[in-house]
Amino acid sequence: MPPEIDWDDARRVIDAALAEDTGADKGGPGADITSALVIPADLRFRGVMQARHAMVVAGLPVAEESFRRVVPEAHFTARVADGDRVAAGTVLAEIEGPARGLLTAERTALNLLQLLSGIATEAARYAERIAGSGCTLLDTRKTIPGLRRLSKYATRCGGATNHRMGLFDGVLIKDNHIAVCGSIGAAVRQAKAGNVSVEAECDTLEQVAEAVAAGADIVLLDNMPPDILRQAVALVAGRCKTEASGGVTLETIGAIAATGVDYVSVGRITQSAPAVDIGLDWT
Repeated sequence: MPPEIDWDDARRVIDAALAEDTGADKGGPGADITSALVIPADLRFRGVMQARHAMVVAGLPVAEESFRRVVPEAHFTARVADGDRVAAGTVLAEIEGPARGLLTAERTALNLLQLLSGIATEAARYAERIAGSGCTLLDTRKTIPGLRRLSKYATRCGGATNHRMGLFDGVLIKDNHIAVCGSIGAAVRQAKAGNVSVEAECDTLEQVAEAVAAGADIVLLDNMPPDILRQAVALVAGRCKTEASGGVTLETIGAIAATGVDYVSVGRITQSAPAVDIGLDWT
């Protein structure tokens, strides 16, 4: 089963995108002047959404909702499910309804589907590289502003696990927190007083030792090469979880996972995943 979508958030994104495209965000009623001028009011549209290359699909329900926000009576039939791996040429969905409304929603639906499927596809590439290693792929907060929840939905479709959703649902002590507190040990002890799970970012083995001694639940091993990661894992000796992060690529993730870390987090799967190519063609 695909992971659940936060529909309050998804509808907020869809409505904002439609308003931006039609000019309704400027206070007017919103309009698609091209469709209004060249498409007869009673004409019906029937088309297919098709993958133009191999991909992992994410966001079909979001695309469907994009059409329904403009044409509530639209008929949308998904032929695959979010999380499916599909080949080039695969029909993803069929759509039918009043042509004007569907063409008004077309770009919003495609933009979101292509973006989310691109994230899922990139996440799947990274997940494949560490399959069977015992290491879990995590996403990060490096997302397009305003698209955090949908982006993290897409990473789940691709096989990643969500790290914290934001600043509100997890403690991660980073270098500037440490600088203000004076030391990583002081920062960890202060955070642990809040009776929460605490993760601390470590740049050196000395910081790792200090963070573990102070009671950190997870140590984030930042930009450490594999040989230092192995030493860090040995130093921790199972007393807390370990996460490798920083500059992780498809070429390096396998060696990183092989060091014995519990997690590896990758900003690239949301920050710079290329959108996939999906067409919507009249039939």
